Amino acid sequence: MEEKLMFSHKKSCLLASAIFASTLLTTNSVAAFDFHDAAVASQATIYNAAADGGSEQRSEVNTKDPYAMIRAVADMTFKRFANEQNQIRQTPNLLKTIVREELLPYINYKYAAFKVIGSNFRQTTKSERAEFVPVFRDYLITSYAQVFTLYDQQEVKFAPAKDFSDERVVAVKTTVVEPGREPIDISFRVRKSKNTNEWKAYDMVAEGVSLLDSKQAELGSLIRQKGLPHVTAMLKEKADKDIVFK
Repeated sequence: MEEKLMFSHKKSCLLASAIFASTLLTTNSVAAFDFHDAAVASQATIYNAAADGGSEQRSEVNTKDPYAMIRAVADMTFKRFANEQNQIRQTPNLLKTIVREELLPYINYKYAAFKVIGSNFRQTTKSERAEFVPVFRDYLITSYAQVFTLYDQQEVKFAPAKDFSDERVVAVKTTVVEPGREPIDISFRVRKSKNTNEWKAYDMVAEGVSLLDSKQAELGSLIRQKGLPHVTAMLKEKADKDIVFK
């Protein structure tokens, strides 16, 4: 049987990734995640007292097990959402901080950024790519943060873990359940590092639609037509947007 978790003070789930669960939940489909317009954040900041508990938990995240990692990160993230709801409502950009501190350490944003560049790699320079990667990271942070404004204690079911001993990439499958709406199937793609053997997430697939693939299709053509610096500037503008509850 699938195990059930509730987005609550005691248990929640990721990505929701929503991160993952990048993640989403509005109307009846992947539009719930607003893939195209949600944006990101910058480098990690010093943790305040409210975040200290999360940093202690972070040391306990098992990055050698992709299924356990996703669940643990989800639990930490949504506990913070629950505990800091009043502050979040007053200062929505706090969601960027939470995503940066709780999710970003487990997202392989550099790998995702290079996947987006894709076949355009040879027409870009090393310096252009160096500027693009941190901006893409910030774009992702804001994207996830905006999605999390839809957090309303939805129920998430985790599918059973599978043997991953011989795998380099696995899909951690979840289903988001909300009364009165069709369930939303969400998978988090997680990749194992050759160097460290640690797993990090790099993509989310909602209702069969890959966030990374859609971004690659959308941005790849712009990179070809206008160059990587143009796309970097465009994403930076999106990443700098404030989080808004709609």
